[in-house]
Amino acid sequence: MTGPDVAAEPMAAPRECFEQLISWLEGDESAALEHARLEEQLDRRGRELLRQMLQGNLELRELREQRLAQVRDADGTRHGAVEVRHARGLRSIFGTVQVTRLAYRHRGHANLYPADARLNLPSESHSHGLRRLAAVEAARGSFDQAGEAIGRRTGQRLGKRQVEALAAAAAVDIEDFYATHAAPEAGDDNDVLVLSADGKGIVMRPQALRPATAAKAAAARPKLAARLSKGEKRNRKRLAEVGTVYDLHPVARTAADILARTGEPSDVSSTPAPRAKNKWITASVVDDAADVLAAVFDEADRRDPDHQRTWVALVDGNNHQIDRIETEAAARGVQVSIVIDFIHVLEYLWGAAWCFHPEADPAAQTWVAQRARAVLDGNATAVAAGIRRRATKTGLTKAQRKKADDAARYLTNKARYLDYPTALTNGWPIATGVIEGACRHLVKDRMDITGARWSTQGAEAILKLRALHTNGDFDSYWLHHLNRERQRNHHTRYANGVIPAAA
Repeated sequence: MTGPDVAAEPMAAPRECFEQLISWLEGDESAALEHARLEEQLDRRGRELLRQMLQGNLELRELREQRLAQVRDADGTRHGAVEVRHARGLRSIFGTVQVTRLAYRHRGHANLYPADARLNLPSESHSHGLRRLAAVEAARGSFDQAGEAIGRRTGQRLGKRQVEALAAAAAVDIEDFYATHAAPEAGDDNDVLVLSADGKGIVMRPQALRPATAAKAAAARPKLAARLSKGEKRNRKRLAEVGTVYDLHPVARTAADILARTGEPSDVSSTPAPRAKNKWITASVVDDAADVLAAVFDEADRRDPDHQRTWVALVDGNNHQIDRIETEAAARGVQVSIVIDFIHVLEYLWGAAWCFHPEADPAAQTWVAQRARAVLDGNATAVAAGIRRRATKTGLTKAQRKKADDAARYLTNKARYLDYPTALTNGWPIATGVIEGACRHLVKDRMDITGARWSTQGAEAILKLRALHTNGDFDSYWLHHLNRERQRNHHTRYANGVIPAAA
């Protein structure tokens, strides 16, 4: 049967539903409702109307589907037997619908459904629309909260594990997307290209811990059953590595400008700090620091393939991180200036200050300010020597002077990365606020929810999705993901990856 009358028949149900909705709106029942109840009823009834419209369209496609002469699977085997009315369910954002289509069969081989390929149906029963909602809501709040939000939006009930699985499925192509995405539009050639990385622990399920951490957790024997004693650790976290790349227009400053922003007295008006732009963030709980830093360098290379700009790496002093940055830079033939976060230097100086001053002594602030200014002026090793001399002259014991010795050792060992005069004169950043903010946003704000215990797959998916949203790339990624789904679920099933076209 063909013709306009038959083709129009699948839309009879949605038309009837629409007419019923109009009649209800014109009737006494709706007229008696306050606007809040009217909204609720329209939301529910409207969703059912949309579900029937979707179902009608699918039924119309079924009637119009033409039998194909040559359908071959990836092995080249012809599927010549055709059966009608093979149905599968699809849970959409409007409700559950049925997809009925032709099945192309060959004994001993999986059926082929060209109609599924044209619709780009997912392998599971949940639609890509529900998957997208799961990707958005699960990145925003807990899986339980995500399920509730999806229910409010669609009327569909999804369990916690279903939301987690859909979010994980939504994130599978993020690395592929960033391996091929275009770099942001080039700004001023004088802009500095800044790279940074850091780590933040995530509480994991026991089976998701790295082997070394899992061994420590298994061997731990807490003194108390109800809580940890001083010095004891739970050994339940796995480090998430976070990396960032951003552009920054250089702003020259002085030591007085920096100290003024950290609360130290200054007679010089503070110069605004340079502001980050075009920020790009990545994170992983699966990949180690070396892999994440390699991804950071890949992004920097996309932005400056000819290495014409100034590259600056901001670090917190971690030796492994510094080694990896230097290794990547050497392998790629790019000059990278490494600068240690000045806030970390201040923390060491304050630790040393309490070796020489009583708690809350105002003189400690002046002592720290003087030495911080000296470090900013490029005299880190001299400050370290002075700290050691004072600890010795004061007659402090080894335990009493530990923080002072730690600060002196840090300043001495990291002196080559404390060239703040050059950094300030050239207008480079000297604080890791961007990456620390990224760690708080990507990891702590979402992954550190009270009671959360993460699987490796779940944690990795949420980190990737939160980074994607933060980068403002979600919409572009989703088109990429749908294309990859079509390739993965459908194109690979046909000879030469070609889905037969209707005659």
